[in-house]
Amino acid sequence: MCSTPVLNRICRESYNDATEVYKRLKKLGMAIVTLTDHDSIDAAEALRKYPDFFLSEEVTVRMPTGTEVHVGVYDIRERDHVEIQRRRNDFISLVIYLTERKLFFSVNHVFSGLTGRRDQRDFDWFASYIPALEARNGQMCAKANAGAAELAARFGKVAIAGSDSHVIAGVGLTHTEVPGARTVDEFFAGLMQGRGRIHGAHGGYAKLTADVFSIVNSLLHEKPWTLAISPLAVLVPIFTAAHWLNEIRFCRKWSAILEGSEKRTQHLWDVAPRADNLIPEHFPFGVPLASSLGRSLGTSA
Repeated sequence: MCSTPVLNRICRESYNDATEVYKRLKKLGMAIVTLTDHDSIDAAEALRKYPDFFLSEEVTVRMPTGTEVHVGVYDIRERDHVEIQRRRNDFISLVIYLTERKLFFSVNHVFSGLTGRRDQRDFDWFASYIPALEARNGQMCAKANAGAAELAARFGKVAIAGSDSHVIAGVGLTHTEVPGARTVDEFFAGLMQGRGRIHGAHGGYAKLTADVFSIVNSLLHEKPWTLAISPLAVLVPIFTAAHWLNEIRFCRKWSAILEGSEKRTQHLWDVAPRADNLIPEHFPFGVPLASSLGRSLGTSA
């Protein structure tokens, strides 16, 4: 469902049909296909029969700083989805799991305020533990995408691209290519070897507004009673303008901050254990809690 208050009760983020998405992508010439729904793999059920389809999802992850980011996790199994959702409120636990399972993952739309505020230490975590950054997003402005591409190069990360389209018209217009890859395994091996190429369109205000109108149209067809509030659709251009300007502001702010900062490394042991996870049995000899944590664990990230 939409995250916008009130609308989150009646309107979905996307009304795309999974099979229609697949057919469009194949028509556009994609050799392999995936979907990345938000914290869900339900829409992929209809596509399992296709040998060139692989399962993925976009995960809403809570960082050690308390902020949220969207992390794309690719070529997963159903049991991975269960574990990912169980761990998504703990970035460190999630990263350990994804690394152990050797799953490819990325931080998406890194210069977007879509998930709320950002902390500079978030970028330190990205530099330390994330293998890939989304360097071109089909819904982000060219400047934000350029900043993400520069950050990926600076951090030595794999750069990927995706349409992030919530309507059928934009599906597949932004994509990632690995020349010569014939299978899913070859595709990800090529990405890790630095042979990936990003292609396609950037986002724009007009494109965003058209997409929102398309979603509104789908809502009216799915729930005819919402025709009573359809006059409110005239506010869509104002809403999307405010969102677009906020995205530009967010991008400029963090581009400027990161441009003048040094690349820093975060370590898993930089985060202090939560006090409510520490029980007396951890300290059988009566060692005071503060001294047992030590200096390095005393500052929470």
